[in-house]
Amino acid sequence: MMFGFGDDWTVLFLVPLLLWIPFGPFLMAATGVWCARRPGRAPRLWSVLPPLLPVTVGLVIIALPRADGPGTNWDDITGFVTVYIGGITVLPWLLGYGITRAVRARRKKT
Repeated sequence: MMFGFGDDWTVLFLVPLLLWIPFGPFLMAATGVWCARRPGRAPRLWSVLPPLLPVTVGLVIIALPRADGPGTNWDDITGFVTVYIGGITVLPWLLGYGITRAVRARRKKT
């Protein structure tokens, strides 16, 4: 029994969720740089795949109503979307993409 769950297979979903916190921003910044360097739609589509499992699992865990308490808590969902999706996933991608594009534009100008 791990993490308070009776089924051990749930750990396969929770470990990526926990590992996304320290390593996700670096991976998303790297995919942002990769998208800025390569033209086309394919790199942008590939940059959606790494956060797909951890973000979806976390959102499902938070959005499902608990058996012991009231229904869905919208404050938790808002906080998850703000911090986990916006701060850990989207912001590093935007920083990697934006900084790379700015550096390339600056080098091209001089």
